Amino acid sequence: MSGKKDYYEILGVPRNATKEQIKEAYRRLAMLYHPDRNKSPEAEEKFKEISEAYAVLSDDEKRRQYDMLGQVGFQQQYTPEDIFRGADFESIFRDLGFGFDFDNIFDFFFGKERFRRENVGRDLYYELQITLEEAAKGVEKEIEIYRNEICDTCHGSGASPGTSPKTCNVCKGTGQVQRVQSSGFARFVQITTCYACKGKGTVIETPCRECRGTGVTKRKRKVIVKVPQGIDEGYRLRLEGQGDIPPNGGRPGDLYIGIRIAPHKHFRREGDDIFYKLEISFPQAVLGTEVIVPTLDGNTTIRIPPGTQPGETIRLHGKGMPRLDRRGRGDLIVEVNVTVPKKLTPRQRELIQELAKEFNTGNVDYERTRNRFFKF
Repeated sequence: MSGKKDYYEILGVPRNATKEQIKEAYRRLAMLYHPDRNKSPEAEEKFKEISEAYAVLSDDEKRRQYDMLGQVGFQQQYTPEDIFRGADFESIFRDLGFGFDFDNIFDFFFGKERFRRENVGRDLYYELQITLEEAAKGVEKEIEIYRNEICDTCHGSGASPGTSPKTCNVCKGTGQVQRVQSSGFARFVQITTCYACKGKGTVIETPCRECRGTGVTKRKRKVIVKVPQGIDEGYRLRLEGQGDIPPNGGRPGDLYIGIRIAPHKHFRREGDDIFYKLEISFPQAVLGTEVIVPTLDGNTTIRIPPGTQPGETIRLHGKGMPRLDRRGRGDLIVEVNVTVPKKLTPRQRELIQELAKEFNTGNVDYERTRNRFFKF
């Protein structure tokens, strides 16, 4: 549909626009590009584009997902029919006085054949684990799946080689049977799926031994998965047409890739930001120092200011995760923890005792304080 254009830009509204502003912007643009007013091919494409933007931004949940995932990420989560499903177009065009029939909006945007689901194969699911570095940079992964494909022996017909399916004698190839009942002046016609051919219109007298008459067999296939940079845990990628081929022909289903990100030895991720716990000594916290910390791009040096307290954070802007389908990156947040040694040398103990005396105000019994807090 609209490629990578931003929905807000398409409607000409700010990202904090209200639902009423979004609706009004769409009404105004629809007056310009509606097929009843503007017959040019460019106008028809523009009308589809603004309608897609309105279908997303007028729905609270879809808008939230779009703001979070971006254009590419959103379209990998939602199919075209999901995008338009539930959107209110009819009331808008009724108010505008257009005669366009939106009872079946899918027919207008995609054609009548696109959403006939009875001959669509089963969707498949594969869980893919990647590292945090792969999620940050994007990666291509080769996976292996088992899926139904057209039988090589019968080429999908389901019939044994040298034979072919026969037209069903019961329904005469229609796949349906009629039952007519009369009651007085009333005449009732009931149409049901043919019991003999199960609605196929043909019957197989000699089934293929390889696929047992289904026309499909299970095979192992390698599939390349392109993982975009910035992807997060729990995200799903949709590979259209990579699912099962349905028996007796039809459109294959889709393959959904569930993303799992392996735990990292250094980092914890929260949205586009990543967190790193840094351990420093008491003297480093008091006097300040420079330390080396890891980032997704390699090691870097940061400065610890004098007097840094346990639990303080240092934010490194732009060192976090890339934002999915958006410019910029999150931050690396360094959480500082001051390490207290469990064992001391005699010299270290002596120095800390001297330091404790320096901090003693005279109003505190040093010996009692020392025995309480410095148990060597």
